[in-house]
Amino acid sequence: MKHGGNIYNFAERIGCRPDQVLDFSANINPVQAIEWRALQFDPSPYADPDYSTLKQALRHRYPLPASADLDPFNGASAAIFALLRKLHPEEIVLYTPMYVEYARIARQLDCRIRCIDRFEHFKQTEIPPYSTVIFVNPATPDGALYDLQELLAQWRAARCTILIDESFLDFCPAAATASIAYRIDQIPNLYLIKSLSKFYGSAGVRIGFVAAERTAITNLKQLEPAWKLSSFDIAYMQQALYNDAFADNTRKQTTQLRESLRQVLEDSNLFDRVYPSQANFILARLAKIDGQALQRHLEKARILIRVCDNFEGLDKRHVRFAVKDAESIARLAECLQHV
Repeated sequence: MKHGGNIYNFAERIGCRPDQVLDFSANINPVQAIEWRALQFDPSPYADPDYSTLKQALRHRYPLPASADLDPFNGASAAIFALLRKLHPEEIVLYTPMYVEYARIARQLDCRIRCIDRFEHFKQTEIPPYSTVIFVNPATPDGALYDLQELLAQWRAARCTILIDESFLDFCPAAATASIAYRIDQIPNLYLIKSLSKFYGSAGVRIGFVAAERTAITNLKQLEPAWKLSSFDIAYMQQALYNDAFADNTRKQTTQLRESLRQVLEDSNLFDRVYPSQANFILARLAKIDGQALQRHLEKARILIRVCDNFEGLDKRHVRFAVKDAESIARLAECLQHV
């Protein structure tokens, strides 16, 4: 599977309904920020094409310097594509393993791609001058959270365009201090990319955004159509962004549940390495079987996992588990004991 969360193909293959699948492959918050059935909005008028109230809510949750602006998109994938199409860099540096969408889009745009392995001594690697560097923090699929100050200095020295993807940062206790948002007015050509669907438990509500210096956002908007977002998406996310208690509770809950999941993986004795994570997922490497074999065992319990062999530098022994609720983790633990 090239991307997590395809419960429909999985359900069809094993002969069950999609809602009967226990999906550990998609790292989506198991708790939703608001009760969407009670959401009230008027679908008849066109949405505000400037997304003024949505952007106000985004700035409430994600403060930016006065000189910065942001542009919402129909999900982070759409934001990534729009930004790379606008920049159209000749050479892209990807810190891998990472979200596969970046390499796919770079190939579509005929960019030269250079991969730097994060698991090696990557800080000493020379960066091509004037290249575009892309870094996901915390990283996927392993969930490592990096202090980027040294790397930012290295990239600036090489006069790079810098893209930082913080789609999973909200799950980290250090979210407020680890973000590079406050550096936008200090570093030329710095872009922040964010997905909102994962943290707010709403994969079907497709909203992400790009934040950068105001002129850069103005230039980016020139290539975009009006009404990229539906009225429902806007109404849902505006209310979710103001739910401050949800954000605080989610970080605490994720920390506790992630530790429970880590312990389950360790106790199973199936893995020779369980990677430390600060996000809402854990990467592990199987000791004696590969991920496809483990998936076949778990199919009996309708459990779907993410085999990570299409991440640069990883193979079929690497599997990722999303942090789910306590009942789901207990069910996974029982199944792993029978592998």
